Amino acid sequence: MASAACNPPVPPPGDAAGLRERARGALLGLAVGDALGAPAENMKPSEIRARWGRITGYVADRPAGTDDTEYAIFSGLLLARYGAALTPVHVEAAWHEWIADREEGPFRGAGFSERGTLENLRRGLAAPISAQHRHAWSDGLAMRAAPHGVFAAGRPAEAARLAAVDGSVSHDGEGIYGGQAVAAGVAAAMAGAAPVAVVASALAVVPDDSWTARCLRRAMTAAHRGERAVRSAVVIGGYPWTDLAPEAVALAFGAYAAADGDFTDAVLTAVNMGRDADTTAAVAGALAGATHGVAAIPAAWAAAIGPARGTCLPAIAGHHVLEVADLLTDAARGAAGTPDAVRVVAGAPDTAWDAAGAPHTARDAAGAPDADARPAGAAGARGPGPVLPGDRAAPGRSVGVIVPGEHPAVAEVRP
Repeated sequence: MASAACNPPVPPPGDAAGLRERARGALLGLAVGDALGAPAENMKPSEIRARWGRITGYVADRPAGTDDTEYAIFSGLLLARYGAALTPVHVEAAWHEWIADREEGPFRGAGFSERGTLENLRRGLAAPISAQHRHAWSDGLAMRAAPHGVFAAGRPAEAARLAAVDGSVSHDGEGIYGGQAVAAGVAAAMAGAAPVAVVASALAVVPDDSWTARCLRRAMTAAHRGERAVRSAVVIGGYPWTDLAPEAVALAFGAYAAADGDFTDAVLTAVNMGRDADTTAAVAGALAGATHGVAAIPAAWAAAIGPARGTCLPAIAGHHVLEVADLLTDAARGAAGTPDAVRVVAGAPDTAWDAAGAPHTARDAAGAPDADARPAGAAGARGPGPVLPGDRAAPGRSVGVIVPGEHPAVAEVRP
């Protein structure tokens, strides 16, 4: 069963400009945290101190996002196209078109959960069977779940539903719960919720007796005592895999709570705890960036983040997280004007799920109509929209154009 705690009150999302700044903060914060944490991945705090002292900024010569950033862009672009109509069929098709059926980059699909998913898809297995591999509990969904919270700003349960749809191809059980917690937390932060309500929103969408919920509660209990206490409360000593979703998600939320939502402190706390540091710092950065907006990210850190290099996902090369943030806020604003949009009353519980945990809308994962049949301009309809991997840019459609030293603009493709 889901958490026994009632859904915490989440303020209604703010004005369009404010939402855009929070969206940019969430996804740029994710990329910054990823780049800061990457050198410390799989390290112990003692090893980090021996090599760098305390990490207080980039330690790589050419900082860049890893698979965490590229998969978040992947999920964000997919969500910008289909919106609330996203189904496992859409996600599976995108995994084939953009990853499985293409030549891979040097990361070869990224982590163990992604490798297992790709192997299953190439064998002809479909979701959710494609998620039946040895690492379905990994943090591979959590690392790409922030875009769902950006799209469903102020609607944590809807963000969690979308994360579960996305994750159905690659994850199961605790792997899904970790992604749902991140998506719900970002959705609450996007609406200006205080850190305590952000954490409560994450706990409200995962089963109360799950490993993820237990780890989150332990992290919150220890957060006021700082970094070492959070790590001691959560990390499974001696366990070789650092990409456990319950552990990584709890470390990220613990860092965010210990910093009381401050961006710099939250990200650096996650980095210096080690373990799966790129993912924990990416999630902490997404939460804190959504809480305070893009202006909270130190300018020098933000300036280092350019378009994705495609090191892991060649199809994503050239896309920038800020481009994706803008596409998601535009898609969400368009969805709010469609007749079947989810309506949220300020202070009321999110009604996207019923008591049994099933979708509460007419379009569930199994019965959703094909997005092609929806009216042009409606959320999830094909037609004008983001230029996605494999698309050919048409006049009037937008692609990310990155000016060195500046945040990316979305420029029109001229005939």
